[in-house]
Amino acid sequence: MLAEARALQPDTIALRRTLHRHPELGLDLPTTQAAVLAVLRDLPLTLTTGRSSSSVVATLAGNHPGPTVLLRADMDALPLQEESGVECASLVDGAMHACGHDLHTAMLASAARLLAGRRERLAGTVVFMFQPGEESKHGALAMLSEGLLEVGGSRPASAMALHVTSRLASGTLQTRADSIMASSDDFTVTVHGAGGHASAPHDALDPVPAAAAMVGALHTMTTRRVSAFEPAVLTIAHLTAGTTTNVIPETAVLEGTVRTLSETSRETLLAELHRVCAGIADAYGCTASVEIDRGYPVTVNDAAVAERVADVGRSVLGSRFVEPMPDPIMGSEDFSYVLSRVPGALAFLGACPRGSEPSAAPPNHSNRVVFDEDAMVAGVALYAGYALESLRAS
Repeated sequence: MLAEARALQPDTIALRRTLHRHPELGLDLPTTQAAVLAVLRDLPLTLTTGRSSSSVVATLAGNHPGPTVLLRADMDALPLQEESGVECASLVDGAMHACGHDLHTAMLASAARLLAGRRERLAGTVVFMFQPGEESKHGALAMLSEGLLEVGGSRPASAMALHVTSRLASGTLQTRADSIMASSDDFTVTVHGAGGHASAPHDALDPVPAAAAMVGALHTMTTRRVSAFEPAVLTIAHLTAGTTTNVIPETAVLEGTVRTLSETSRETLLAELHRVCAGIADAYGCTASVEIDRGYPVTVNDAAVAERVADVGRSVLGSRFVEPMPDPIMGSEDFSYVLSRVPGALAFLGACPRGSEPSAAPPNHSNRVVFDEDAMVAGVALYAGYALESLRAS
């Protein structure tokens, strides 16, 4: 499997570098979509494109009847100005593939080619999910609403996705059962007071002290309303109020994010956020309005599928390249939408550049992040190996 993936590496690199030079954001990725379709068109695949986004779904029918498995790659970039120094750096101002989605897409495209050459060994159907809008745009949800799970003729029996990271040694695989990534919700709290002259606060309703009190109270709330055995993070990352030194403003605004590893903790914190802000605002004579922008749910791996992914990793890469993932990550993933409907697993593939220490390498989402392209050989083999193991013809 590795040998076949290595033979495909020139094509994998070519697609990856094309995508890296021409990153696109959000749900509308016409150049990316065209590049993916171009490399898949000569294969025995059924290709469909999204109606509400630039998604691509490719279906490969094996030579024998059987279940369906789904393999996912995300395609969108991030709004960053690249400063990585790589030869194939972004040609688009303010956009960069800083999370490795270009690698994911190239790996899955080459896995489709590898599997197309092994159709006689497949007892079932492989659905290749190329999705836009993973970065906070709910691209997976859009694809699900357009019938992603029905396109293979039967609902997928399992689903699998890989995500590269510069913080793992290149070619190393990590995954875990149960929660692997957090839910993610953003919030905006607007404290409403009454403006006035800074020399006479008694003639105004100053929203700034109320907002300042909320910062501490919300952080304390997280530790007092959620069990110490249920990881949760609340961060206030943006606080604004006023325009100058001698004017008490009418409003103060707090913005932040809530991350949890269980839906119960998630709902508790979001409900408490309303209650705490309303109570503190009232204590200061103000009012508060809370807006919550609900993001992705908790990403939960099926234990059996996660173990199958690890087993495939041990077979394909060797046992020394497969490590248990000690802790979940408090970032979020919209593959969670797929995993809430289909037993499946997300796994992390190390792509730390050669000569760098993973702990010191610029991380995903940094405008200086660099990924080792050699890791894509492992990724192609893992995608293909998982499908072959899941759809093994008797």
